[in-house]
Amino acid sequence: MTTESATTTITEKATFGAGCFWQVEEAFRGLDGVIDTAVGYEGGHVDNPTYEQVCTGNTGHVEVCQVTFDPAKIDYEQLVEKYLDIHDPTQLNRQGPDVGWQYRSVIFADGDDQAEIARQVIERAQPRFRNQIVTEVEPSAPFWRAEEYHQCYLEKRGSHGGLLGTLLGR
Repeated sequence: MTTESATTTITEKATFGAGCFWQVEEAFRGLDGVIDTAVGYEGGHVDNPTYEQVCTGNTGHVEVCQVTFDPAKIDYEQLVEKYLDIHDPTQLNRQGPDVGWQYRSVIFADGDDQAEIARQVIERAQPRFRNQIVTEVEPSAPFWRAEEYHQCYLEKRGSHGGLLGTLLGR
């Protein structure tokens, strides 16, 4: 008699805003322990906003990447450290050429534990930066998945160096 054991992977979610969500998603997709990513909008006052609505800056939403991960393979602290490496957390309401509230540096924490870890990682990282880190840590809010054409956008276009890599000729 053969016994099959079903293994269940326990997952958690982490949500990060760091400018254009395409680059953020691309940076997290390749990490061991990341099971899935989705880009979308969080933190605003309009239900199920469209990309066009968010781009106006009038909905209060931020472009974010929601990361589903296996905490047995990668922990939340490592994800926050990666997050601080992939964007400039000292830029207020912008990332490079993308300017506006929707491009701000923000971590939407799923509970007090995530919020505390995020604050600790930010505090430890501050000496690496000349300017003050302006990344905000806020409680998670409803996540609205972006339109399908935004999902895995850079991967679909073969731009694995990401948007910044493309702009820098990499």
